[in-house]
Amino acid sequence: MSPRAGNALGFLACAALLGYALYAEHVLGLTPCPLCIFQRVAVLAVGVVFLAAAAHNPGTMGARLYGVLLGVVALAGIGIAGRHVWIQAQPPGTVAACGADLDFLLDIMPLTEVIAQVLTGSGECGTVDWTFLGLSMPAWVGISLAALGVWAGVVNWPRRPVESA
Repeated sequence: MSPRAGNALGFLACAALLGYALYAEHVLGLTPCPLCIFQRVAVLAVGVVFLAAAAHNPGTMGARLYGVLLGVVALAGIGIAGRHVWIQAQPPGTVAACGADLDFLLDIMPLTEVIAQVLTGSGECGTVDWTFLGLSMPAWVGISLAALGVWAGVVNWPRRPVESA
């Protein structure tokens, strides 16, 4: 598979993840908490970089740079998902009460303070409304981002051809 096709496939996987998130919100009625929204942003960012890599179709050095960038963005998303899973694993009553919604926070605080506030988590982030195979949605987002990060490395870190004698 060519790097261009591999990056396009990575983009399509991100689009599918975001499509399911919107389905879960609008059809299943699951309201995303602020950490869920941050995870969506991470998946969107990975998808945008995959799309840029597919459109650009760079040479070896450029492909490696895209691979590193994709890995860094995926790791950031994994960190957010991991924080969310950790908050969900806390005993009831140990996580702060539900805070304001993300739109309100963005209206009244600078972005850096909003990010810090959201990453501390709140009661709404500790609720598990959805599971599949015993894992919550943030756990699946983390697994998906890890798989996409590995895929980015496989696709964008070309191996040197074997020299024949």
